[in-house]
Amino acid sequence: MKIGCPREIKSQEFRVGMTPNAAREAVAHGHQVLIETQAGAGSGFDDAAYVEAGATILGTAEEVFAQAEMIVKVKEPQAVERKMLREGQLLFTYLHLAPDPEQTHDLLASGCTAIAYETVTDDRGGLPLLAPMSEVAGRLAPQVGAWTLQKANGGRGVLMGGVPGVGPARVVVIGGGVVGTHAARIAAGMGADVTVLDRSLPRLRYLDDVFRGQFKNQYSTAGATAELVTQADMVVGAVLIPGAEAPKLISRAQLSEMKPGAALVDVAIDQGGCFETSKPTTHADPIYEVDGIMHYCVANMPGAVARTSTIALGNATLPFLLNLADKGWKQACAEDPHLLNGLNVHAGKLTYYAVGRALGIDVVSPSLVIK
Repeated sequence: MKIGCPREIKSQEFRVGMTPNAAREAVAHGHQVLIETQAGAGSGFDDAAYVEAGATILGTAEEVFAQAEMIVKVKEPQAVERKMLREGQLLFTYLHLAPDPEQTHDLLASGCTAIAYETVTDDRGGLPLLAPMSEVAGRLAPQVGAWTLQKANGGRGVLMGGVPGVGPARVVVIGGGVVGTHAARIAAGMGADVTVLDRSLPRLRYLDDVFRGQFKNQYSTAGATAELVTQADMVVGAVLIPGAEAPKLISRAQLSEMKPGAALVDVAIDQGGCFETSKPTTHADPIYEVDGIMHYCVANMPGAVARTSTIALGNATLPFLLNLADKGWKQACAEDPHLLNGLNVHAGKLTYYAVGRALGIDVVSPSLVIK
């Protein structure tokens, strides 16, 4: 199979869909790998590393899209990239379609087959291709939140760990999954007073057992969230409903009850955000203020640490990439129901129910399109 990897063009996105090691593995499996020139530069991989791995370097994204049977990316295809997709072509990347009707309609119109990293599952009920970036984003959240809290950036001027005689920042993490756990762990490590909210009692017990009081946890209700938010210096939104739009857990009305200059870090922004006042931002202009509350809503947070993120993502995606290339997407999905769960679009049809519910589009069962 001809596997193409274009350079990412989303603002301030430095990751790349394939590392040289991934290219080497694909070539060893008998596939041809086409890399757009300088695609890996932002992650520290030059063209020579790909050539050494056996890949072919092409001068433009147009050449990659025109020649490749499968396109491997990191972020959702931008409008100019969607125009280059064609019927029968396979796209393997993050999509986050539920809050993005324009992208969804463009993918349907293209006739391509699109498998989304974020909805591929595993036999433990996890999301193996989302998890590495969730880990990165979770660990970044307290770091960028601490920066947002600095007075020069519009924040409260509160130090995460405080100093002797001055208490630490109060951090509330909404969601105790992968993002929330890593965010709480790092925030607590910075010396903050951290509380994690979650609606799963088994998950709360797990956090309590594993982290042995490094941070507090509380069952998540609307009342508990409202109370803790008013006390918080920082709130990290870390909720996830796989493939679906994130629920709005803090309303604009609640902002007036928060401490002036408090920071909201919305890690769920890729799925529409979990705060009513959230809107996507970029690394170039990451924060904005609403009613005295600072919002950090960068839609590709892991892109800030591109090398770490690229290698972590590549480790997770490679087995699936090789499976798709070796067997073809239909056979690979037929043999692996977890990979089939990643199928979002095929030949003008939407195949993921949560996206259909969010956007009001009819959905075809993915099991029907692989027959």
